[in-house]
Amino acid sequence: MSRKKLTKIRKADPFFERESTRYEFPLPSREYIIQIMTDQGRPLALQELIELLDITTAERDMFQRRLGAMEREGQLMRNRKGAYILPERASLTAGRIQGHQDGYGFLIPDDGSADIFLDQHQMGKVLHGDRALVRVLGLDRRGRPEGSIVEVTERANTRVVGRVFVEHGVVFVVPENKRIAQDILVPPEKKAKIKPQSGQVVMVDIIEQPSKFSQPIGRISEVLGNYADPGMEIEIALRKHDLPFEFSPAALAENKALPDKVKKADLKDREDLRELPLVTIDGETARDFDDAVFCEKKGRGWRLVVAIADVSHYVKPGMTLDKEAMERGNSVYFPRRVIPMLPEKLSNGICSLNPDVERMAMVCDMAISSSGKIGKYRFYPAVFRSQARLTYNQVWSWLSGEAKPESEIHIALQPHVKNLYKLFQALHKARGQRGAIDFETTETQMLFNEQGKIENIVPVVRNDAHRVIEECMLAANVCASDFLAQHKQPCLYRIHEAPGDEKLKNLRSFLGEFGLALGGGDDPTAKDYGVLLEQVKQRPDFQLLQTVMLRSLKQAMYSPDNVGHFGLAYEHYTHFTSPIRRYPDLLVHRAIKAVLAKEKYTPVGSWEDIGLHCSGTERRADEATRDVENWLKCFFMKERVGEVFDGTISSVTAFGIFVALDQVYVEGLVHVSELGEDYFQFDNVKHQMLGERTGQRFRLGDRVRVKLVRADLETNKIDFVLVRTEKAPAGRTNSPPREAAKSARKPARPVAQKFAAQPVAAAPASEKPVPRSKSKAAEKGATKAVPKAGSKKPLSKAPAKAQAKRAGKVVAAKPAAKKPARKR
Repeated sequence: MSRKKLTKIRKADPFFERESTRYEFPLPSREYIIQIMTDQGRPLALQELIELLDITTAERDMFQRRLGAMEREGQLMRNRKGAYILPERASLTAGRIQGHQDGYGFLIPDDGSADIFLDQHQMGKVLHGDRALVRVLGLDRRGRPEGSIVEVTERANTRVVGRVFVEHGVVFVVPENKRIAQDILVPPEKKAKIKPQSGQVVMVDIIEQPSKFSQPIGRISEVLGNYADPGMEIEIALRKHDLPFEFSPAALAENKALPDKVKKADLKDREDLRELPLVTIDGETARDFDDAVFCEKKGRGWRLVVAIADVSHYVKPGMTLDKEAMERGNSVYFPRRVIPMLPEKLSNGICSLNPDVERMAMVCDMAISSSGKIGKYRFYPAVFRSQARLTYNQVWSWLSGEAKPESEIHIALQPHVKNLYKLFQALHKARGQRGAIDFETTETQMLFNEQGKIENIVPVVRNDAHRVIEECMLAANVCASDFLAQHKQPCLYRIHEAPGDEKLKNLRSFLGEFGLALGGGDDPTAKDYGVLLEQVKQRPDFQLLQTVMLRSLKQAMYSPDNVGHFGLAYEHYTHFTSPIRRYPDLLVHRAIKAVLAKEKYTPVGSWEDIGLHCSGTERRADEATRDVENWLKCFFMKERVGEVFDGTISSVTAFGIFVALDQVYVEGLVHVSELGEDYFQFDNVKHQMLGERTGQRFRLGDRVRVKLVRADLETNKIDFVLVRTEKAPAGRTNSPPREAAKSARKPARPVAQKFAAQPVAAAPASEKPVPRSKSKAAEKGATKAVPKAGSKKPLSKAPAKAQAKRAGKVVAAKPAAKKPARKR
């Protein structure tokens, strides 16, 4: 059927044009189907819908598939007679299930309304991540909406990683994802090929989902090994977070067919920069080099050339490599192991800008004034040869005068490196004038011994060589976004929205206690944040104030809607500089090439969906690396149980306070029951716990002394108890009862001494360590994951003896993975 034959009914679809661009023979849009059902105001059978929407016989199967997809997403449901109804008209709410390790859970509604509490009985029908329709029954004792699951519309879990236990002949798997609180029963098989030992880590295929009357049932499909095996924490994280870590045979075949060298035919229509002294500047252990830079003086200003690996020349739309790169979204950097977005032949080979070999690049060639303002710029494909592979520490030693270049090549490059540094100073000054936020955060690195065991956790020291490259990448990214915006080419912008009204209100209330105010009225800018940060920089409570300001910001994400980047104070910003490890950058390269060819680039799928997907894969990578790092920190601390440490309260929650230790860079929980013999009330605006009887206060940024009492490898939790001494550690401490009772009635006073450095905002894992493209906190936004309380898992339907075994099992030490050197 052609479009010319479509009837008026079909053309009345308000989203007809959108559907026409996606499909050759467009079906009625989901919105139009919902509109028709709303207008009818009653349940509709399939045949009635077919007649109302003028569906032909040839379209019937496709139409039913669309209705099925709408059912799975909770947009439609069927009643007992098989007729379609709108869930909201039946007082049902569609959403995704979020489980809790204590057995209860919530429905997170699709419409953004308040979460609906689901008790343990209701959660017995579903697993974390499932989609469901829920009817609100009333309010629970905390005043939250409480509901009952009416229908499970989509199952999210088909394979689960966990530990297998055998008790009195009963085999069951305890999921590693603690949000899945149900054990998975494994029925006996007469001719089972896999016979795991109790305690081993396995993959289990769920063959029967949980229901009102039964637990989930599964079949063990793979034994990963023992819990204490080297690198097992990474293997678990990969499967727990559904991270793709193996390339398909088709992708590997395409990868194998790619050339090892640049071919002469590839040089057509490319500018020749092989004589330009471009260099790469990276960390000592970096293996993939995706950018090279060159700077020369031009009049009173400079010419900056940023050459980025031309991944789009090799990875084309429609290739299996492209599909799998999009699925991954980004490379994932674990300690001592990388899960690359592209196979090694690409990421470390033909696309990596290794020294003394020809490489293809997309170049941003900029003219920058003496005041750091970007003037004219242009993009073009080029071929070049990196003159040297330099490191941050090497470059900084030259710039600071600690060392001098020794080889002839390095001596010849030194003037260009000095030009880069002078340009950086101008760009950095312009950054301050623009009002970009510069939070001072501490990043850490794990050190390992020869046996692969974690030996220490140390802060990563950044010097101006890191910042030189960071400013160069920022400039190229801004030019890329401006170029695409001017030519009206859709793309994925890196957006960072302004803080929400409620967080701003809470921030202003908190600052008011210190006699401080954030400028900008109802719409503060990044410059207002920057002015306040500069104002409090010399205060002893600077870390406290900075942390609260940081947490008021939103997270950065990818979107085709350009709303600017609040943290960097840019009207438009995108990611152009890392196509080897970030899929959005690869799309930006394709978009720029399309503009240069006077064409328009449209990816497979909508820009909005791709932006949400890539933002999601970035968060997924963050969570996976956080799991691994938490396990390694537990391993590092388990031999130090009983030791006393000084630290700073880094987070306050209703169930206790988290303390970041000085010099050790490890965070753990002091449970509310350990704070003292009192009822402590949590105040999320003032970021404090206040004792009702004693007035004793524990506030974000307070200095405390704690003793390590537990480092649990199985739950990745570190627990402390307070150490009460006559002589408190340096810095502001929690007040004695009598004084605290007085202070509870007075405005808060500034702290006594400056806090020790602490990792207030851990570097996101999906961004390469030591960011090139921006200040990490400002670029990524400020949402910080808060660890959960160390509460024990409730008794499940598994045998009681096995529960006890899991709770008390001691796991042997294992070699841990080493974290790669920090790169932007």
